[in-house]
Amino acid sequence: MLNNLSGWHALVILAIVLLVFGSAKLPELARGLGQSVRILKDEVRDDASEEKAGVSVAPSSDEVAERRAS
Repeated sequence: MLNNLSGWHALVILAIVLLVFGSAKLPELARGLGQSVRILKDEVRDDASEEKAGVSVAPSSDEVAERRAS
């Protein structure tokens, strides 16, 4: 899908984003995106370490059924 993007396409997309969000909002938008990625990485790392420690990450089918019932 994105294999056919050239430098001109990237510039046009950048100009549209700049017009939509404005130059004042772009640093705030990038900061929020960076924080979201950092949180996602931390959660994935925590899940992987819990799996290695033998802690059940996913709820069992009985737990899911109990949650639905209540």
